[in-house]
Amino acid sequence: LVYLVESGGGSVQPGGSLRLSCAASGDTSSSRCMGWFRQAPGKEREGVASIYLALGHTFYADSVKGRFTISQGDAKNTLYLQMNDLRPEDTAMYYCASTSGNDWVRCGLTRGEDFGDWGQGTQVTVSA
Repeated sequence: LVYLVESGGGSVQPGGSLRLSCAASGDTSSSRCMGWFRQAPGKEREGVASIYLALGHTFYADSVKGRFTISQGDAKNTLYLQMNDLRPEDTAMYYCASTSGNDWVRCGLTRGEDFGDWGQGTQVTVSA
């Protein structure tokens, strides 16, 4: 079991930036793929970005490609999501997730059902 705690959310104006962090503890050696998801009120959960840890391969939803960057910290127990050029449609609760699934193709699909461990989320609000 991997325990995940997100931080770094907040309120920003359109065009602003935020960096989300996800601190992992527990059986972190079992993680093979980690991802960021978001869910806005009344909308389905959306996979935002994922990273296949062994190779460092990263994957992004089209809606955030070129604006968001997923990365792993040097200590390997922290996941980041750098979000630039934020837009009102990025407003959502953001969740960090982890899976022990060792399939980089499936990792890249960033589907919530493939991830077993989840954090509690951090709110991101983008408005003028």
